[in-house]
Amino acid sequence: MTKWTMADIPSLHGRLAVVTGANSGIGWHTALELARAGSEVILATRTEAKGRDAVDRIRQEVPQAKLRAEVLDLASLRSVQSFAAKIDREAKLDLLINNAGVMSVPTRQVTEDGFELQFGTNFLGPFALTMSLMPALMRASSPKVTTVSSGAANMGLKKINFGDLQWERSYGPWTAYCQSKLADLMFALELGRRSASASLPLVSNAAHPGYARTNLQTSGPGREKHLGEKIMEAFMSHDAAHGAMPTLRAATAKDAPSGSYFAPERMFQLKGDPVPVPIPEPAQNETAARQLWGDRGGPDWRRMACRGTRPCVCRTIAGEGHLDDPFEIKQKRRFI
Repeated sequence: MTKWTMADIPSLHGRLAVVTGANSGIGWHTALELARAGSEVILATRTEAKGRDAVDRIRQEVPQAKLRAEVLDLASLRSVQSFAAKIDREAKLDLLINNAGVMSVPTRQVTEDGFELQFGTNFLGPFALTMSLMPALMRASSPKVTTVSSGAANMGLKKINFGDLQWERSYGPWTAYCQSKLADLMFALELGRRSASASLPLVSNAAHPGYARTNLQTSGPGREKHLGEKIMEAFMSHDAAHGAMPTLRAATAKDAPSGSYFAPERMFQLKGDPVPVPIPEPAQNETAARQLWGDRGGPDWRRMACRGTRPCVCRTIAGEGHLDDPFEIKQKRRFI
């Protein structure tokens, strides 16, 4: 197998990409390489200050980079809707990379909308964002959504705990994190299946970075690395630039179709060059994926995602009506 490197990223001139969590770590390196390849990049960050700093650091590396920062807090559906409304004013959106997240928050906390913080930030926020950006994505000729999952998707309970989805009765930091990343991977796969079923051009795939040295391990409120993490980091991790490579391959390579999943090749997918890897068994449960999506009596995330957005956006996502622009989604009643 030929080794994939950053040099394999094709020219992205004329493309527009959104990268969430782009102010540091994997997200920043992802945005950097997309900009280096010629894409216009919108860096979605939680604060204006973090966004400005991230943009400045990329311009130091790529002076000609075409990019800007916009505020996005995935723990707030209000923020998601505000961000999506800005992006919807663009002519099109070619690429969405759902990268941002929090990890192993020590005590149960909730989002602005009352959802358990890890589930809300890691899954529900990206779900709402993707649904709200579908009109802009559908205006591109070959749109793609790449969602960053984790090796933790195959750990913890190894299933979606529909009986206590928000961990109101039993909260464990790691178990909740594992569920949120399994939900991410299920979402990426289900989005791809629904797009194909509706004959939409959207490609949806996923990646995980392995054990990358980033601030994710300490991004949750009150979160600090424990001794075991520090020991593992010394021998079994790679830096954020290498951690971004599976995401970049999934997002830009021609051999990265819907349903594909990329991860590091060595040390149980903890480090190494990005390669296609099998979908973990828990994420292959299509019945659970449909229930997580909101079918079969599952939570109606679609209605939550559309709350407060333009009616035409909601009708398009739900398979009703048309957009205000000339684009028409074919067979959209079969999509979602």
